[in-house]
Amino acid sequence: MTNLRWGLVGASTIAAQHMIDAFRANDGEVVAVMSTNADRAAKFAHEHRIARATTSLDDLAQSNDVDAVYISTTNELHRDQVFAAAKAGKHVLCEKPLALTLGDARAMVAECHARGVILGTNHHLRNAATHRAMRDAIHAGRIGKPLFARVFHAVYLPTHLQSWRIEKPEAGGGVVMDITVHDADTLRFVLDDEPLAVSAMTSHGGMSREGLEDGVMGVLRFSNGLLAQFHDAFTTRYAATGFEVHGELGSLIGRDCMTQAPKGDVLLRSAAGEEGLKISHENLYARSVRLFGDAIAGRGAPSASGEDGVKSLSVAVATLEAARSGAETAIDLKV
Repeated sequence: MTNLRWGLVGASTIAAQHMIDAFRANDGEVVAVMSTNADRAAKFAHEHRIARATTSLDDLAQSNDVDAVYISTTNELHRDQVFAAAKAGKHVLCEKPLALTLGDARAMVAECHARGVILGTNHHLRNAATHRAMRDAIHAGRIGKPLFARVFHAVYLPTHLQSWRIEKPEAGGGVVMDITVHDADTLRFVLDDEPLAVSAMTSHGGMSREGLEDGVMGVLRFSNGLLAQFHDAFTTRYAATGFEVHGELGSLIGRDCMTQAPKGDVLLRSAAGEEGLKISHENLYARSVRLFGDAIAGRGAPSASGEDGVKSLSVAVATLEAARSGAETAIDLKV
């Protein structure tokens, strides 16, 4: 579906840097932006050539010239904003995590189903060409049975993005809700399997306030027996990102691929030697928006559905509990 008219809930950095261009790349139009700060909304609208700015969620959601709503506010606000959009009959693309609790996330999915609107979760990494190539190689049996996976997603959080992510537990701050939830979704997508349990430890490297983690390491146990290690952080300035899957017959080595940019490569190692997988890069967010429009038109599902958002949140919730308890923690995958 092309020519979607979008309303932005949140005058956010990700909307400015990625999503507005993604909407327009799919022949969409951004017709309104909502922020509780009137000056911020007006400035954002002016800078990004958006016709209307408002401080009212209901005004935006109920507008006749809005077909779909993109929500990129802080995490504790998502639930009520999704409900307002769904009540108005608007399709919703929501940033991750869907909510702070599994109960709220499940209620959001149920509400959108009941209202007959599409709910997508903006997990961009499953749209990366590298991860799609890895998934295809696994499905084709090129590494045999997958045995282990490793995700390296330790980065340095830029100053302009720190704010609530390192200061406000009540807003869902911390590295687990910000990054580990992405790892969970990407692992679920690439492996085409569900994690059953997690063990984890968190750390405080000096960036986040007391009570919020800025680093984490953990291990996920998947239903097929595979173990997946993850390392996430806000505090590592020089680390490279990567995604590896090791199987009985070969290994897939993804490099520089846990990123918003359409880049990275994948190396297949096996008895036959080394081979670079063919990668056709595409803007991750533009692809997400395209598939969301297709879902509205009845052609498939969003790249990451509301149900995917619930399941990936369940991994983050269990990771925090595992770190608190020091015990392997079951993951509640119920949607």
